[in-house]
Amino acid sequence: MASIRADLHIHTFLSPCGDIDMTPRNIVRMAKEKKLDLIAITDHNSTLQAPEVQRVGEKEGLAVLCGAEITTKEEVHCLALVETETQRVELQEYLEKYLPPIPNDPDFFGYQFWVDEEENVLGEVPHLLISAIEQNIDQVEAFVHSIGGLFIPAHIERPRNSLFSQLGFVPPGLKADALELSRHTNPDDFIKKNPYLKLFKIIQSSDAHYIQHIGSVYTEFTMEKPCFEGLKKALTLL
Repeated sequence: MASIRADLHIHTFLSPCGDIDMTPRNIVRMAKEKKLDLIAITDHNSTLQAPEVQRVGEKEGLAVLCGAEITTKEEVHCLALVETETQRVELQEYLEKYLPPIPNDPDFFGYQFWVDEEENVLGEVPHLLISAIEQNIDQVEAFVHSIGGLFIPAHIERPRNSLFSQLGFVPPGLKADALELSRHTNPDDFIKKNPYLKLFKIIQSSDAHYIQHIGSVYTEFTMEKPCFEGLKKALTLL
């Protein structure tokens, strides 16, 4: 067993709020510089850039998980992580089905391109990715688990787009594999203030939109090797 450093919440250039430098090659390079072993690509309501980052990561010896940061009907951000390409396609189809057809305004929100390793454009998403999908948090959780994925409410303590900002608390019956804290919060202090959350697994991720934020915080797991199944097992030990 080994100690694995994981940053499970990273955006790319595809997210309209993602910086232009958040390309597959740059993300992998920075993750390796920060000595991360495992990262997850979690663009807003889309998985389309993740496979290319995963491909570059495999070539460079970095484990990369595919996923998305889903905005629920309540406007709560939740991470969905999957293992296989079949699961990623299922997740992508689900997001496309329930994302409202609001056109993106690139001049206001930013471009929504996904690119290859050489930064050649592979496609552009026409609908605004930061919109809330037409599914509530329980429906999102149920779907993610139905395809074998991991469901992790994101940056739960933030003043917007979080469980605390939108609902005021973490529902006790929520079937979350973990809860994520932002890089701005000390986990020990947070649990002291919210002791009812001791029953949940707590992780911390960077939510990087800029290259320098990758690995600014991370979670250490114990697993045989950095991979989805290793992460799933490790979450039961936190």
